[in-house]
Amino acid sequence: MASAIGPIPSIEANGARIPLLGLGTWELSGRTCARVVEQALRLGYRHIDTAEMYDNERAVGDGLRASGVKRAEVFVTTKIWPTHFAPRELERAARDCLARLRLSEVDLLLLHWPNPHVPLAETIGALCKVKREGLARHIGVSNFTVALIEQALAVASEPLICDQVECHPFLDQSKLIAACRGRGIAVVAYSPLARGDFRRDEALARIGAAHNKTAAQICLRFLVQQDIVVIPRTTKLDRLSENAAIFDFALSDAQMSEIAALARRDGRIIDWAYSGRIKWD
Repeated sequence: MASAIGPIPSIEANGARIPLLGLGTWELSGRTCARVVEQALRLGYRHIDTAEMYDNERAVGDGLRASGVKRAEVFVTTKIWPTHFAPRELERAARDCLARLRLSEVDLLLLHWPNPHVPLAETIGALCKVKREGLARHIGVSNFTVALIEQALAVASEPLICDQVECHPFLDQSKLIAACRGRGIAVVAYSPLARGDFRRDEALARIGAAHNKTAAQICLRFLVQQDIVVIPRTTKLDRLSENAAIFDFALSDAQMSEIAALARRDGRIIDWAYSGRIKWD
């Protein structure tokens, strides 16, 4: 068993405290998923991200219970799929998520992708109702553009605390990050390692060598140093420890600028069919 990691810093966003590092569970399933969640929590992770679409909420809940970590110490996020955005469907889906996780509430409930076929005001209204009924401590969105965030905020009766989006050094998300920051909304980065693309970048490797860190750790540090939450996924115990060892050093301003220069407008990796009508920022 790897040695435990130190306390993970959190950020505040509209009344929520979100650990800057979490475990993403996309494509994890069954015993593997439960084992990785359990090991991450035993190591010191306190933030787990899942979704109804991942079909692993039951395993995530099993891992949470097996870890022995108190429920109140873990920030659990799940997400509702767009086919369940009609108000009654959304509330039913939220209750189904809790049943699979075997939890009385999640810490954060997100809309997974925008759905242009259901009026946003109706979906946001239902999401706020779910929060008021105690099924989620906090609510937010995922894969929303600046324009969609503004539309959501205009009709929300409860605070929205984050936008979970693809975010890594190779994708220019500067406009979205600035917009969220200006509204007190956290940015949560999925695919923060660009699905392995960091391995091919010389600058990340060189900066890593200067800090005695890996290129992956430089990727993650670049984001958390901007107060962006990262939720990398892995199935390897040593990688869990590696991904967490990003809070004991800092990148210089020059290094931050060099990494920021890697970003491209067309650096997006994930673009689901649901996003077909989205004009990305």
